[in-house]
Amino acid sequence: MATMVPRDIAPLAAELARQYPVLTLTGPRQSGKTTLCRSLFPDKPYVTLEDPDMRRFADEDPRGFLKGIEGGAIVAKSNVRRTSPLTFSRWSTPTPPRGASS
Repeated sequence: MATMVPRDIAPLAAELARQYPVLTLTGPRQSGKTTLCRSLFPDKPYVTLEDPDMRRFADEDPRGFLKGIEGGAIVAKSNVRRTSPLTFSRWSTPTPPRGASS
């Protein structure tokens, strides 16, 4: 079993996840983003939008998709360009910090 390389950003990512309901982690392919997220949030389910059916569900019914992961999830999307602009715009609206009034 390979050992995970410690990431300097891990403590900051964990702190931000306590402050905000959404955390976006971006970076180059194969840089350990998913591994880091899975180690930081082992209790959260892993959902990939590379699965065509899951991507279609998220595109066609974003509210239904998000309702299915209300308790939080690691949502992996390695190629944002394949997600419809409408879905991406719905997901990229500003999210206030936890406890802030909307």
